[in-house]
Amino acid sequence: MYIFVVAVLLGLAMAGPMIFYRISPNRKRGKLALTINLVSFISIFLIATIFIFARPVAGAAETGASDFALAAAFIGAGLVTGLCSIGTGIAVSSAAAAAIGAISENENNFGKAMIFVAMAEGIAIYGLLISFMILGRV
Repeated sequence: MYIFVVAVLLGLAMAGPMIFYRISPNRKRGKLALTINLVSFISIFLIATIFIFARPVAGAAETGASDFALAAAFIGAGLVTGLCSIGTGIAVSSAAAAAIGAISENENNFGKAMIFVAMAEGIAIYGLLISFMILGRV
């Protein structure tokens, strides 16, 4: 039941701003659609967090871990993955723009430019690995 409620809310959070953007004749509709999207995402995130930690986690009684330790592990893994993905997006956006500029001036710079873009992608992979390590301890 919880999964269904969260799935419906997530669907509304994604479809709501798009529908509003299509039917609104106002020029400021983009800012309002973005605000609606952010508010709905944050509210769904909070509701999903409450639903996840409201019931006991399977395996918690077997390992003897407290509820707070499990919650901290899940929140930590989510933060690691999310923040590394945000950092990767920022790094790839600037590195890819510079790589496209370098390649347009000299086509021989393709290999060097792609190395820098791939190095920026490594940030997300490292964050995902750390997240798996945190969840492996739970």
